[in-house]
Amino acid sequence: MMFLNNPQIDMRMSQFKRRLNFKNFSSLAVVLSFFLGQTLQAQDHKHEHKHSAGTTQSMPARTLSSTQAFNEKSWAQLLKDGPKPAAYLFTTTYCSTCPAAFEVLHQAVKDKGRQVPLMAVMMDASGAKALRHASHFKGMSKMYAFEGFEPEIRQSVDPSWPNVTPYVVMIDAKGHLQKVIGPPTPDMLKRWLGS
Repeated sequence: MMFLNNPQIDMRMSQFKRRLNFKNFSSLAVVLSFFLGQTLQAQDHKHEHKHSAGTTQSMPARTLSSTQAFNEKSWAQLLKDGPKPAAYLFTTTYCSTCPAAFEVLHQAVKDKGRQVPLMAVMMDASGAKALRHASHFKGMSKMYAFEGFEPEIRQSVDPSWPNVTPYVVMIDAKGHLQKVIGPPTPDMLKRWLGS
């Protein structure tokens, strides 16, 4: 694990501030501390794999052969006509903590013994390049890939999303949304899937 000294932290904070265009430093500090905390938590579990031999609660293994296009109109359509409950994890090819966040969703569904659609939305690749990452998301029902201008698509999902991944949106059976950067908490999972 790499530890940063104060000048390195100051430099990284300054870079993040410029990149994310935060109006004031306190907003940046809150988001950055939350993100770093979630990242460390997810990375601790990144290489843990739980093998459940003989369990009937796991979803059937699927091999995806294509991605679905995700443009600036897709999110509104999915919220209107898409499955409920469901979960969407927005990711990139370089997101090292996204598979761990997806595993939290997958494990919650397995623990409930329900078949709830779990989708990954690749923001920086499509087609075969996106599908190369499908194996990182065990239990994924469908993979989407951004098609169009990434900032506009991201804004259509959530105007306050600071372009940080993993970004998870869980939709419960009644259509209520919960959004989180990083893995969802146990309380969020309980609200999403019901007690």
